[in-house]
Amino acid sequence: MTTEGERATAAVPAGPARTARRAMVGRLSWGLADQAASSMSNFAVGIYVARSLGVTAFGVFSLAWVTYGVVLNVSRGLATDPLVVRFSGPPDVSWRGAVARSSGTALGVGTAVGAVCLAAGLALGGRVGPAFACLGVMLPGLLLQDAWRFSFFAAGAGRKAFVNDLVWGVALVPAMVVAAHVGTVAAFVSAWGASAAVAAAYGCLQSGIRPRPGGARGWLREQRDLGYRYLVENVSLSGASQLRAYGLGALVGVGAVGAVRGAELLLGPFLAVLMGLSLVTVPEASRVLRQAPHRLGAFCLLLGGGQAAGALLWGGALLLMPDRLGELALGAVWHSAAELVVPITLGVAGAGLGTGAAAGLRALGAARRSLRCQLFASACYVGGGLGGAAAAGTVGSAWGVAAATVSGSAVWWLQLRSALREHHHDTIREVRTP
Repeated sequence: MTTEGERATAAVPAGPARTARRAMVGRLSWGLADQAASSMSNFAVGIYVARSLGVTAFGVFSLAWVTYGVVLNVSRGLATDPLVVRFSGPPDVSWRGAVARSSGTALGVGTAVGAVCLAAGLALGGRVGPAFACLGVMLPGLLLQDAWRFSFFAAGAGRKAFVNDLVWGVALVPAMVVAAHVGTVAAFVSAWGASAAVAAAYGCLQSGIRPRPGGARGWLREQRDLGYRYLVENVSLSGASQLRAYGLGALVGVGAVGAVRGAELLLGPFLAVLMGLSLVTVPEASRVLRQAPHRLGAFCLLLGGGQAAGALLWGGALLLMPDRLGELALGAVWHSAAELVVPITLGVAGAGLGTGAAAGLRALGAARRSLRCQLFASACYVGGGLGGAAAAGTVGSAWGVAAATVSGSAVWWLQLRSALREHHHDTIREVRTP
């Protein structure tokens, strides 16, 4: 026996369904193009810095990069993740107001945490201090640029996000050349952040919206049911990476952090896509949930499986790469990074599979379930990474992280299955209720 909802779904004409699929493919295509631009920029920065600085100084740069990742996830959890979940659709008055407050919140997070990083960097001194001081100055622009990308994808305007990332990439070229002449980690951090600030300013012109930091308190209050859970979830993810990096540096040495980052750079396109998947997948999963909820599970499986398969294929190609090409790409970092390709590939594949389930839980608004998954995965990540480092150095840490990532992915999918079952039962009850 079919329910009214099922009959309504079956009655949808084929023409509108095809139009909706074409629109989704178009949005995903712009998402892939944007991620390609972002991936190439991140990859180019990493390669250029690795070749210019050597393994130890590159390790210091990597610590600043990982710290930026933590702050970025604080901003996303409080500012832009709730925007994507609740304001994905054609731009209107409510969307513009939400974007102004959301981007203002991101700018406020960057300013507040940036001041802390600046003070900490000045107090630390040595090799690490100047890099963190410069990161603190650049954080507001970095976070605002990311907020514009989320805003554009929430509106289905992926082309604008792609153009914004292109602007960042173009601005990076002269900035990196200047940094290479200076030859310090702080100069490279400044060049990276200054070029992001250029793209952030251009985002204001693209959107025609001025960020409203004064609206941050109201935004946080309105979105507290999602925002604070997403904050904990996101920070547990990036915080685990930071703890692993700091712990690896303490147990094995800063050079080990550079080796891990070098191996991750070889898988850079997939890692960058994984970091920014929520730009594309959560809005699309939300649309699938509204238009054809019975297809959400298949959509998430296709998304996660495609990511995992792509990572495995790329990792296989890296194993066939001659040492000469590796040295050309990473310089002195290559030999220590090459030993980590297999475990890091498996870890990225596991993470890719899990992102499909994570997008589904975000679309369902199952913040409690996704928080439990992320806390479990983060605990496994830190335990596996540091336990492996204590047992077998850098290689052991990479294998520990790979095992932890695959285990975490399994938990994500178990939670998505339960959430889909609950949603299906709730929908049937709503249909049957007069």
